[in-house]
Amino acid sequence: MVRKIYRAIIDRPIGYQDSFGNRYPINYGYIPDLFAGDGEEQDVYIISEKIREPLKSFEGELIAVIHRQDDVEDKWVLTSTNENITIEDIKEKTYFLEQFFVSTIELL
Repeated sequence: MVRKIYRAIIDRPIGYQDSFGNRYPINYGYIPDLFAGDGEEQDVYIISEKIREPLKSFEGELIAVIHRQDDVEDKWVLTSTNENITIEDIKEKTYFLEQFFVSTIELL
């Protein structure tokens, strides 16, 4: 199966701390000009065992969608091409934010 490739702008790189005190252990950003349920650009988590440094942008495969049952938008998960990421990996890496929502993960 060929997965779709997207380019993301990273506005919350590894180490970023938001106004709620959440520190980002992974890169987080958005897909320019692709709008989500909240009317803003589609948010993405970047999950990769190959990336350990803060990024400004990232191009990678869409491997999963986190469907939030108690929010107006889903979160996408991108990774490096041909990298195998499991649902458990996604749960672990996104827990710092997803712990506040009721969600399910759909692998693509």
